[in-house]
Amino acid sequence: MTMERAEILELAFSNAKQYEMRGGGCSQCALSGIFDALGVQNDDIFKAATGLADGVGLTGDGHCGALSGGVLAIGYFFGRDKADFADMKKLVKGNLLSKKLHDRFVEKYGTCRCFDLQTSFYGRFYNLYDPQEMKAAMKAGLLDTCSTLVGEVARMTTEIILDARERDGR
Repeated sequence: MTMERAEILELAFSNAKQYEMRGGGCSQCALSGIFDALGVQNDDIFKAATGLADGVGLTGDGHCGALSGGVLAIGYFFGRDKADFADMKKLVKGNLLSKKLHDRFVEKYGTCRCFDLQTSFYGRFYNLYDPQEMKAAMKAGLLDTCSTLVGEVARMTTEIILDARERDGR
């Protein structure tokens, strides 16, 4: 039985959100929700996404880890293969789709930098390496807010991938 488009998008959202609520690591959670919805299993790319959480290494000083996970998923489907390394034209599709995700993200949230997102949501940034800061972040609702954001990014990315695959006739 084939899932309808709306079911696929909802699966990406709900799985990504639940993964974030359960285990954290926004980049891995978004990527996993997308892959679940699209029937992909790839532990190597999942593992490679580890350090992209919370703006790279839990620093906040980079773009949102969920956005990174979405870009990795787009690259998985539309990226350049190593065999085509010398062909710069093979970069175009994956980059255009990644830009589309970036632009949608920024349109929705006003920024893509983790530090700025937290400041927008909570009026400040939380240093997740500090146990007291982590506790304060949880009390402020970081887990609920970020898990919803992760789910939304998974849904956005899945929609971009489905649209591109439909245009390509896949």
